[in-house]
Amino acid sequence: MKPLIELKNVSKYFGMSRALHEMNLEILEGECLGIVGHNGAGKSTLVNILTGSYPQTSGELYIDGEKQPENYDIFISNKQGIRNVFQELSLCPNLTVIENMRVFHPIISGIGWKKRAEELIMNQLDEIFPGHGISSRVSINKLTLGQRQMIEIAKAFTSPEGPLRLVILDEPTSALGNKSTQQLIDYLDTLRERKLSVIYISHMLEEVIASTDRIMVMKDGLRVNMVKTSETNREHIIQMMGSETVSDHKDERKSAESVGIEAGKTDETRPFVVEPLKESDEVQITVREGEVIGLTGLAGHGQTQLLLDLFDPGRFGAYKVKAPVTFLPGDRQTDGVFPIWTIIKNLTVQAYSKARKRLLIDTRKERELTETWKKTIDIKIASLDDRILSLSGGNQQKVIFSRCLESPAKIVLMDDPTRGVDVGTKLAIYKLILKEKAEGRSFVWYTTEMDELNYCDRLYVFKGGKIITELHVGDAKEEDILKASF
Repeated sequence: MKPLIELKNVSKYFGMSRALHEMNLEILEGECLGIVGHNGAGKSTLVNILTGSYPQTSGELYIDGEKQPENYDIFISNKQGIRNVFQELSLCPNLTVIENMRVFHPIISGIGWKKRAEELIMNQLDEIFPGHGISSRVSINKLTLGQRQMIEIAKAFTSPEGPLRLVILDEPTSALGNKSTQQLIDYLDTLRERKLSVIYISHMLEEVIASTDRIMVMKDGLRVNMVKTSETNREHIIQMMGSETVSDHKDERKSAESVGIEAGKTDETRPFVVEPLKESDEVQITVREGEVIGLTGLAGHGQTQLLLDLFDPGRFGAYKVKAPVTFLPGDRQTDGVFPIWTIIKNLTVQAYSKARKRLLIDTRKERELTETWKKTIDIKIASLDDRILSLSGGNQQKVIFSRCLESPAKIVLMDDPTRGVDVGTKLAIYKLILKEKAEGRSFVWYTTEMDELNYCDRLYVFKGGKIITELHVGDAKEEDILKASF
């Protein structure tokens, strides 16, 4: 395979802060290249340079052996057939699926443009995600996060302007269920014959290994190593990333239990903090003080809605919530961050009782709280006074998680909290959850990662917007969950 794109000694600096340093990289025609590394490793900066969103500080970029001009930008990148699936979704929520295609492809115009736009996106959705169940005429804000992710991915593989050369998938499965993830991986296998190159960036190392030809490991803006996928494994990749070495999630849980924190067991003498208002023939959720409850099943089957109902039971709620709650949303950009606020303000907004001095907010205490969480969960920050959107998606997620744990709430509702977070930080989050559980805090946790259910005490499996069954973690097997889900 010949090189499609070459980077020669490409660097990117923001003031004195190094985001990327002397990157040398060849992206081959028709290959799927995996890129892995912790949050802040430089992956997003590399993507922004390839797509023309950032100009490099130094170095050279070549496409098909031709050096690109200094004014290389997103318009040139689009003409070269380079597309990007953003980790933070870029769809217009108030527009329909068809109208979003019109925004993305201005070339679709004139009489009959709706029909052409519909055929373009629906054919691509059908090819990548058969059985997706998405209507082309529905507004984006009426769709689940997983469905929006499917549209974002399918949209990137459409190109009425000309041939596609490279598609960059940045955390493409962060909101997808297991079935949709496997459909995407199967689709990527078909692209080699079309000589379409793909960059696959993900913290889900199993997916990277399943879908790529080569894997590049990055750390602190540097290329650490490049390996053939067939010659590596998960443990080797984690070791190159400089993370803790772990064999599997059971060992991670034992590590937490070794310091007196235990998962998978419920103290039935503790009082309920969430229970149904009235009895029902259907399965209903209960949560005890100091318990971790897992919500599972196929994505989009009511798990997020239950979390929202518990967060704001309202007048017609089905559950009695007996303690204050905090919510870590799945859609970080829409529901999680205050985009024009600083990192400090985003992290401490639920902790004013701790940062107060008489009737005013003590900025020194705010800074101290943020500094503590920066060290605890390794948030990569140039300055605490920067706006939250200056951080990578994973580091934004760390700030929101820290905000929830710093709040006085006794119940933490979490909608896929480790989405877009690196392996090392996931371990820190798991240990923090178990530590808080031991101190009496309760968690209701929806996760799309089967391994994370090991950290829960009891599980509720969803199907068709309802709870189908309750399982105890010690007795539950993956096949039991899958059987209940379908």
